Amino acid sequence: MFADKAKILVKAGKGGNGSISFRREKYIAAGGPDGGDGGKGGSVIFRVEPGMTTLNDYKYKRKYSAQNGADGSGNHRKGGAGDNIILKVPQGTIIRDAASNRILADMSDPDREFVAARGGSGGWGNSHFATSTRQTPNFAKNGLPGDERELILELKLLADVGLVGFPNVGKSTILSMTTKADPKIANYHFTTLEPNLGVVDLGEGRSFVLADIPGIIEGASEGAGLGHEFLRHIERTRVIIHVVDVSGIEGRNPIEDFDTINNELAQYDMALEERRQIVAANKIDIIQNEEEYKAFLDEMEKRGIEVFPISAAVNKGIRELMNKTYEELSKLEPMIIFEPEAYIEEDFSDADEKGYTIRRENKSYVIEGPWIEAVGGSVNFSDRESLQYFQRMLLKRGVIEDLIEMGIKENDNVIIGDLEFDFVF
Repeated sequence: MFADKAKILVKAGKGGNGSISFRREKYIAAGGPDGGDGGKGGSVIFRVEPGMTTLNDYKYKRKYSAQNGADGSGNHRKGGAGDNIILKVPQGTIIRDAASNRILADMSDPDREFVAARGGSGGWGNSHFATSTRQTPNFAKNGLPGDERELILELKLLADVGLVGFPNVGKSTILSMTTKADPKIANYHFTTLEPNLGVVDLGEGRSFVLADIPGIIEGASEGAGLGHEFLRHIERTRVIIHVVDVSGIEGRNPIEDFDTINNELAQYDMALEERRQIVAANKIDIIQNEEEYKAFLDEMEKRGIEVFPISAAVNKGIRELMNKTYEELSKLEPMIIFEPEAYIEEDFSDADEKGYTIRRENKSYVIEGPWIEAVGGSVNFSDRESLQYFQRMLLKRGVIEDLIEMGIKENDNVIIGDLEFDFVF
């Protein structure tokens, strides 16, 4: 099964907590603070994997977490950084933020890596809080949580050539005749519901990737049927082979079919209107209406379009069609279309991030956010200096001011993570 879309949850590792420790050596009864910092949490990184062609792996496992950073320890020993987790994807994968649908990265570059979720920073050990007046700080800083986000992975096929046309015109048969791909083939519409890829090998180092794009119908550019799901796979092909059923078996007019498909391509993306197109008139061995077939050839000639008469079922004219396709490809530069990428924030910084939100919940004021929860979690309520540090941080970062503006009163309840206390002016 070809998988071209998946939704997953990625979670970076939490930073390790800073250590509360004091130097203890023989003949030194009360040494200074020597608590080490916590290690940085591991990040979630996407990497292009050569030869990978589907997103099947992400259909069965939906959650990916990087390792947490280790806590610091005494003697200024810093905790180890958490291991990153590397997620491999096929070349051409688009990574979107599920909440906003923003494009975060286009993995078309074979050497591309993308950090989708950054690990949390490690907390400071108590040695950072020592001053001339505070020589034995009995508190440290907790590590920050890592990024967590839901992502949509979307694979746009990176084929050189795309086979397009109405359902049941013979595209899958052409693919099976020219490559080692094994698509489903049957005489009914929408046999192919997923794109198939194959490599056409013409010998002497001449080859290209061919994609059978599932049948497009009228209204596909507006989303009819599975229109958008099908059409987006054509965007990156350099050459289009437009397959037209000229047999008349189904009572269709080949000129009308040709124009309908091209209209849908143009409405979906104007650039496709200018894409190099080769026309394959299929099923010439079972033509029912010779006049209609001749009219099609005459019309294509008037438009200056070369037509390759073929019968995919009996492998007639296929070799000539593939040679012509390779000839056209050799005239074109390789094409990789990069999507516009959204701006991704740099590592979390205490200095320039507010780091919290405040909301009313019943009679309490609930303060949430990575920074404020990390600070609240590090408070040592049995230590006066730790409490003073906590209060100063609330004042410095504007938390107290925001609470007052929201109407907080003496002894109102405040909740920060697992911490709950009464507000005192």
